[in-house]
Order: sequence, then structure tokens, then C-alpha cells
Amino acid sequence: MVSVLGGRIYTRRWRDMAATLVESGALGDSELDRSGAEEPRGEGEEDGAQHTSPAGGHSRLAKLPLSRIKALMKADPDLSLASQESVFIIAKATELFVEMIAKDALVYAQQGKRKTLQRKDLDNAIEAIDEFAFLEGTLD
Repeated sequence: MVSVLGGRIYTRRWRDMAATLVESGALGDSELDRSGAEEPRGEGEEDGAQHTSPAGGHSRLAKLPLSRIKALMKADPDLSLASQESVFIIAKATELFVEMIAKDALVYAQQGKRKTLQRKDLDNAIEAIDEFAFLEGTLD
């Protein structure tokens, strides 16, 4: 289904993706327009990914450079094409993963009465949390 709102075309996929990101806390309501749909980016905005917030400032939906994410994805010989949506989702998932492991490692830094994360904090988080078991031995 395609709908036209305010001169912009939105597909059900964009609305569903935006709703999923809002539910997970990855996006705030201010990053969505009034229709509840994420504004699709044009071809030339791949790295910019900036939208104007209601207060007039600019906020990026993806903090990582999408062109580099796409280049890393294309380095996989099994991947022939990477859609703009898939690159965005991989970038957002990567941001959420880094945020999660950093928060868990911060707990160990605070136990050591430090404000700066060190490698040993990441090691402790990887060893203590089952979700990070796949990372064991990667920092060696």
C-alpha cells in the first residue's frame, strides 16, 4: 500500500519500520513526522540522513556513516545488492548493539570507580552476559 501525505509518498514498509524503531526506543516521536511514518531519504542523502526536528535543529536518524556500512556490506561476496532500507537497518542495529555493550561495560567501570571504559570492562561484560558469548576471544 502506498499513501501520499503532504506531498510525500510513504509505503507500508516505511511505516512498519518506523513503528518498530519507535517501539524499541531507537527512535523518538520527534524523529517521525505527524503521519507516524519515517520520511524516506532521497538518493543523494545517503550519508546526510538528516531531518529537521520541530524545534528547527537537525537530528540524524543513523549516526554511523551509511556509505561505509554499505561498503562493508558489499565486501561480502555473497551480497550482490544492498537496498537503502537494509543499510539503514544494519546501521541502526549496530548502533543499538554498541550502545548495549557500552552500557553493560560501564557497570564494570563504575564498580572500579572509573568513568572511562577500558578493555577489561568490555572483557568482563562479555564474560558475564550470555548475550555476548559469541564475542568471547574476539578481543585477544
